[in-house]
Amino acid sequence: MIILDWGEYNKNMNIAEKFIRDENLTKEEFVELLQLAEADDDIRSRLTEEAVRLRRKYYGIDVYTRGLIEFTNYCRNDCYYCGIRKSNQNVKRYRLTKEEILACCESGYELGFRTFVLQGGEDLYFTDERMAGIVRSIRAGYPDCAITLSIGERSYESYRRLREAGADRYLLRHETANEELYCSLHPREMEFARRRQCLYYLKELGYQVGAGFMVGAPGQSQQDLAEDLVFLKELNPHMVGIGPFIPHHDTRYASEPAGSIERTVLLLSIVRILLPKVLLPATTALGTLDTSGREKGLAAGANVVMPNLSPVKIRRQYELYDNKICTEEEAAECRADLAVRVEKTGYRLVDGRGDAAL
Repeated sequence: MIILDWGEYNKNMNIAEKFIRDENLTKEEFVELLQLAEADDDIRSRLTEEAVRLRRKYYGIDVYTRGLIEFTNYCRNDCYYCGIRKSNQNVKRYRLTKEEILACCESGYELGFRTFVLQGGEDLYFTDERMAGIVRSIRAGYPDCAITLSIGERSYESYRRLREAGADRYLLRHETANEELYCSLHPREMEFARRRQCLYYLKELGYQVGAGFMVGAPGQSQQDLAEDLVFLKELNPHMVGIGPFIPHHDTRYASEPAGSIERTVLLLSIVRILLPKVLLPATTALGTLDTSGREKGLAAGANVVMPNLSPVKIRRQYELYDNKICTEEEAAECRADLAVRVEKTGYRLVDGRGDAAL
C-alpha cells in the first residue's frame, strides 16, 4: 500500500493507538477504527499484533477445547436466518435422551474434554426440572468439569435453578446490539430488551457469561458492529462468540452473501483488545467458510475451539446454516485433527476447564 500523506497516516494510526491504550472509544470512533483497519494493512497488522500479545500474556500458547453436545433441534422461535427455526417443515427433529447426553460426556471425558457445552434450540420439552436433572447428573459424574448451557432465553428463576443444579457457564449470543436490526432478523414476539436482560440476569447469578454476534448479517452496517463493541465493553462478558453469517437454504436469506472472513478475523482482534481476558472461540462457522478459517481466528487472538461430541447420526440435523463442517467425523477424529491444526499455528490444544483469566 502506498501512503501519500504521512500526516494523514499518523492521524489514522492514532485512533488505533488510542484504542490499544485502553481509552474508551465512542460508537463513532469504533466505526472509524473499522473503516481504517479495513482500508489500511498497517493498522490492521498493528491491531493483530496487539491482540496476539494480550492473548499470550493471559493465556500463553494454550487453546482450550469445549465438547459441544447439540442435544435438541426443536425450537419455539422463528429467527428468520436459522435453519432449525420452528416454521421450517423440512427439518428432521430430534431430542437426545439424558442417557445419550451422558454417553457423550463419557466419551468426551475419555478424550480429555473438561468442559461440556449443552446447546439446543429453545425446546419447551426441556423444562427446568428436566434440565436441572441433566445438569446434576453431569455434575455428579464429572465434578472436575465445567458445564456450559446454551439454551436461549429463560426466566430469572429458571437460570437460578440451573445454576444451583451445577451449571457454570451460559452462552447467549445477543446477535446484534442494534434494536432495529434485531427486529428485522426476528419475529415480533422476540423482544430485543428481553434478550439483553437475560444476559444481565446470568451475570447477577454468577454464571461465566458468553455473548456474541454475527458478522455480515443481512442489513448489518459498520455502525451496527460498532454498537456491538460498545455493548460488549459495557457488559464485560467472560466469553464472546462471533462468526460470519452463513445463509441456510430454507430461510428468507438463502440468497444473501455470507459474512466476510476478513472482517470476522479483524473483529476477533478488536474484541481481544477490548476485553483482554475474554475467552474467544475460533468458531465452526469460520472453518465452514474457509478451510483454514479457525487457524486464522487463532492467529488473530482467539483461544478456544469447540469440537462436536454429538452422535454422528444426528449432526446433520442440527443445521443452523448450510454446509456445516465436522458432521461426519467421530469426536476422536475431530479432536485429533484439531490438535494438529492448532500446533501448526504455534499453539497447543490442552485439557482442562479453561476458565476465563480473572
